[in-house]
Amino acid sequence: MSQQTLRLNLPNQLSLARIGMCGLFVADLSIDWPFQATTALIIFLLASLTDLLDGWIARNYNLVSELGKLLDPLADKILISAALLSLLQFNYAPLWAVITMIAREFLITGLRTLVAIHGKVMGADMGGKQKTISQMVFIIACFVSLSLKETKIKTGIFDYILENTLYPMMLLTVAITIISGTNYFYRHWELIHKEPRSKCE
Repeated sequence: MSQQTLRLNLPNQLSLARIGMCGLFVADLSIDWPFQATTALIIFLLASLTDLLDGWIARNYNLVSELGKLLDPLADKILISAALLSLLQFNYAPLWAVITMIAREFLITGLRTLVAIHGKVMGADMGGKQKTISQMVFIIACFVSLSLKETKIKTGIFDYILENTLYPMMLLTVAITIISGTNYFYRHWELIHKEPRSKCE
């Protein structure tokens, strides 16, 4: 038996921790209790912080790995998808918007698999990062609104501004999601029509 063991570096450990936080996030929202949205907001903020940290650590300490290029966006997709679906529960996003954003994730995952068949790894580009940031900002804004309501905290003009910017923010997020996804397919269009080097028998 080989004495070698799989060792995950710190960025990859943070990505795995983010996936674990998704479970806590879903569990919290599955229990009907007075402060579920506030707790979910805290969990989501902590998970988002790990997303910022793993990328920063990987770049600054030369810990970028092939596993990390796959694990980091996968953790983001699980977290974002769980949060978007939860917004349906609170009527904070229409079904068409949530389906559009999640469908984009499935399509890019399929493209990433196709690229891997050709022996390459498709990491997140700037458009993908902007998409993730825009989605996280929108989700956080929604849960801040929910938290203010369940804690009955009055913030005056901030409440009015927040409530009236959520829908335009959602439309902008959907637009960024579609544009970034289209850009991935455009950049890898030749690979989509190219036969892999070897086929499975």
